[in-house]
Amino acid sequence: MAEVLITDIAVNVLIIGISFLALNWASNLSINNAVKVAKITQLGKTAVGFSLIAFSTSLPELTVACISVFSGGTSLSVGNVLGSNIVNISVIVGLAAILLYLRSRRRPAVPNEINVLQGFAKTELSSIHFGLFISSIIPLALIYINAATWVVGIVLITIFVVYIYQLSKVRMPSENGLVTVEEKASLRRFVLLTILGALGVVISAYFLVESAVAIAQGVGVPQTVIGATIVAFGTSLPEITLDLKSFLRGHPGLALGDIIGSSFMNITLILGITLFVPVLVGSQVTLNMSVFQNLVLFSIFVNLFFWYFLSRERIGWREGALFLFIYGLFLVTTLGFV
Repeated sequence: MAEVLITDIAVNVLIIGISFLALNWASNLSINNAVKVAKITQLGKTAVGFSLIAFSTSLPELTVACISVFSGGTSLSVGNVLGSNIVNISVIVGLAAILLYLRSRRRPAVPNEINVLQGFAKTELSSIHFGLFISSIIPLALIYINAATWVVGIVLITIFVVYIYQLSKVRMPSENGLVTVEEKASLRRFVLLTILGALGVVISAYFLVESAVAIAQGVGVPQTVIGATIVAFGTSLPEITLDLKSFLRGHPGLALGDIIGSSFMNITLILGITLFVPVLVGSQVTLNMSVFQNLVLFSIFVNLFFWYFLSRERIGWREGALFLFIYGLFLVTTLGFV
């Protein structure tokens, strides 16, 4: 029995190692081609991150929503959406700020005061500020009205469709000079490779999380702990992988676009599907939003800090440490340690 357990753990460790390699390759593929798409379309890196990459990396949350519709686990989907938004901002931005600072300490030629937003064109943020506003205000509105029905679902889906359409018409000046005829002809290929890279990240993250869960179960870790840690963190792993690498490679626009875009899609499209689709299959749901009060409060708290730091055009290691502290506090209160 012990030999079987050791073999299973060894196999899962191997899968985790392969998954990490695949994550690295797929994230590079997606980032490199997303930069090309931003240049050719003049949408800007932030808008490309907000749309193409965010939609792809939000697939785990979308999958949870679709499954919950037919299994009666609507509350699970809502909790996953709100929890993912907290992770997307606090963990990703916090880790990026700390990692960039630590890297600068090893390179004396680089100033110690590293800013995550360095190289980010603030004009790009203006094109997606509504998405950040919606991600911040909708959870508060749902707490205020107390109950969410299929009507709210339709409204949320409509907001998503209308805003994405408006965003597609915005153009930014090209950062990298003129676009060649050859680059324009290759646009579809670059778009496809961006999406395939992001999907590769999602699939690799899935296998990594499944193997991590199997190892945890094999050594006797309780399912409640696994769900609150590995699984909850795993649904945001695609965003964490792509966005951290984007920050570290000097493409903050892509990362910020994906972070804000994922939060926007979670709150509008995915939450809208969660509330509206049950009506189509004859099982209307009405959610009591007060049970999600802790998640909503932390979501609003994190968004307000994020908005403030963006307006100051500065996110350094201190701001990053604050985000990580907030996430730690969120875990402590959610798991019931206080």
